[in-house]
Amino acid sequence: MKSFSTARFRAAVAVAGLVTASPSMAALGGDASSVEADRVSMKGALASFSTVRGYAVHEITTPAGVHVSEYLAGGKVFALSWHGPAIPDLHQMLGAYYAAFAQAAAGSHSGGHRHLRIEQPGLVVESNGRMRAFYGRAWDPALMPQDFTPADIR
Repeated sequence: MKSFSTARFRAAVAVAGLVTASPSMAALGGDASSVEADRVSMKGALASFSTVRGYAVHEITTPAGVHVSEYLAGGKVFALSWHGPAIPDLHQMLGAYYAAFAQAAAGSHSGGHRHLRIEQPGLVVESNGRMRAFYGRAWDPALMPQDFTPADIR
C-alpha cells in the first residue's frame, strides 16, 4: 500500500509539472532578470532585500497565496524555497535543472508519499506537504556562497 501512495505522489508531482509547464525562466541558476520574469509569470508581488552576509532574497507572493523566495549571490539564483496552498510551477522554478529533477522524482526514493528528497551533485530538492499546505526548497550546492548553509534557506 505504501508504494501505491508513493507512486501517486510522484505521478502528481510529474503531472503538476507537465500541466503547468511554461517556457522555462531558468530561475535556479539564472540571473537577476529571471526573478522579474518569474514574478510576471506568477502574477505575483515582489519584495526584495539584501543581507549583511552578501546575498539577496527576492520574495514573490502570488494572488493564490503561494510564497516563493529566490536567493541570489554573485548575480545568480543559487537557491529557492516555497510554501503555500499549492506547489509552484517547478518547471519554471528549476529551469535547466528540471530535467534532472523529473528523472530523479520518477525513480524510487524513500520518504513516503508526503516527502520527496532528491540529492544529486548539482541539485538538491526537498518537497513536503499535504493538500493546501505545501513547502519545499531547492539549491545548487556549487552556487551557494561560502558562509551559506541549507539551513539558511527558509
